[in-house]
Amino acid sequence: MFKTLDDAQRWIESVHRFGDKYDLKRMEIACEMLDHPEKAFKSIHIGGTNGKGSTLTYLKHIYLNAGYSVGTYTSPYILRFNERITLNNEEISDKELLKYINIIYEFDKTYLSIHHDQISFFELVTLISFLYFKDTLPDIALIEVGLGGTLDATNVIIPEAAIITNIGFDHMHVLGNTLESIAKNKLGIVKNTIPLFTNYSQSELDTLFHSTTQKQNSPLYHLKNAPLKDITLGHPTKFTFMDERYSLSMAGHHQVENAALALYAATELSQLGVFSITEKALKEGIKTAFWPGRFEIFNNIVIDGAHNIEGLTRCFEAVKAYYPNKTINALFTVMKDKDTQGMLNLLEEHVDALYITEIPYPRCEKAAFLETLSNHRNKYRFNDFHEAFEKAKPKNDNEVLIVTGSLYFISEIRKKLT
Repeated sequence: MFKTLDDAQRWIESVHRFGDKYDLKRMEIACEMLDHPEKAFKSIHIGGTNGKGSTLTYLKHIYLNAGYSVGTYTSPYILRFNERITLNNEEISDKELLKYINIIYEFDKTYLSIHHDQISFFELVTLISFLYFKDTLPDIALIEVGLGGTLDATNVIIPEAAIITNIGFDHMHVLGNTLESIAKNKLGIVKNTIPLFTNYSQSELDTLFHSTTQKQNSPLYHLKNAPLKDITLGHPTKFTFMDERYSLSMAGHHQVENAALALYAATELSQLGVFSITEKALKEGIKTAFWPGRFEIFNNIVIDGAHNIEGLTRCFEAVKAYYPNKTINALFTVMKDKDTQGMLNLLEEHVDALYITEIPYPRCEKAAFLETLSNHRNKYRFNDFHEAFEKAKPKNDNEVLIVTGSLYFISEIRKKLT
C-alpha cells in the first residue's frame, strides 16, 4: 500500500505501458474479477486518429449544460495525471486517486499470482477509471480510446454510441501501414446495434465503414450528411450547423468539424431517446468547451499537440488562417514512434525558422538525430528544451512561434505560459 500519491504514481507509471496483446483477454478477466465495473455506467466511446479529446470535450460540456453528471477518461495528460479521470469537469482528487491506485496495486498482485501475466499500465489506469465511475455513477462516461480500437483496453465497454473522428496515419507500428488497416482497427469499437458517428474524409474507406456497420446492424452517421456552412474563423469562431448558428472558443477549422461531430452525435442520440438535450445546452456547451494544448493561443505563441502528419497539416491550416503575413517559426520535438521525417518535411514547408529540441522522456527522439533529418536553411538545435524555448520566443509582434510535435512536449512548455 502506498502512503503518498507520488509513490503510487511512480509505481503505476513504472509498469510496462502497453504489453503484448493479441486479444482483450487480460481486460476481460480483470473486469470479471472486479465484478464488471465497466457495466455499471452508460458511456460513449470515442476513437479516431486526431480530434478525440476535443470531440469528447465538446460532448462533455454539452451534457453538463444539459444537467447531466459526466465522467471522462482521456489520455495523455497535459499538466497532471489526475486529468485522465474527471467527474463534472473536476479532476479526480489526489486522495481518491491514491485510494484507487492502492486498490488496483493489490489487485495487480493478485492477478499476477493467479494468471502469471502482467497487466499493462494503460490497462491498469483504465480499470481505475472503471472502478471510479462504478462508485460515482455519472449519468454518462465519455471514454477515449487510447490506441487503435479493436484491442484497446477500453474496448470492453458496451457504449450507447461510438464515435470515430477521422482516419489518418499514426501508430503504424501497431495499426498497420495502410489507411484500411488503421480503419479496420479503429472500427473494432463498433458494437452490435450501437450507432457510429464519424467524420473520416477518404472515400476509399466508404465500403469498409458501410460493410462493418451493416454486419453489426449499427446505424452509420457521417458528418458529410449534415449541413455545415458559413464558417467564420476568429475569436470566437462561428459556424452554422443544421440551420443553427454556433460559437466556439477553440481555434481552427478542424475544431469546427470536431464541434459539429459532437453536435451531430448529441442531437441524433437525443432523438433516439438517449441523453435528452436542448438547443440551449448544445449552444452553451460548444461555446464553453475548452481543451488545453489544441491550437491554444498565448499572444503570439501557439501550442498545438499535433503528433502526426494529419494533425500537423490541420495546425498549419489554422496558422495560415489566423496569422497571414506573419513570420512563422516552430519549436519542435517528437516521440520515436512517429512519422518524424514526414513531420519535419511538413514543418519545412511552412516555417521560416525551425528550432529543434528534446525532452527528458524515454520515448522522445534525440535532438541531434532530428537535426540530421532536417534540411531547413534556418534550423537551430538546443538539447535543453528550456533554452530552446527562450531562444525561439518571438522577438517582435510580426513573429509567431508554433510549439508542436508531441502532447508530452507541449505539456512542458505550457507550464511556462500559464
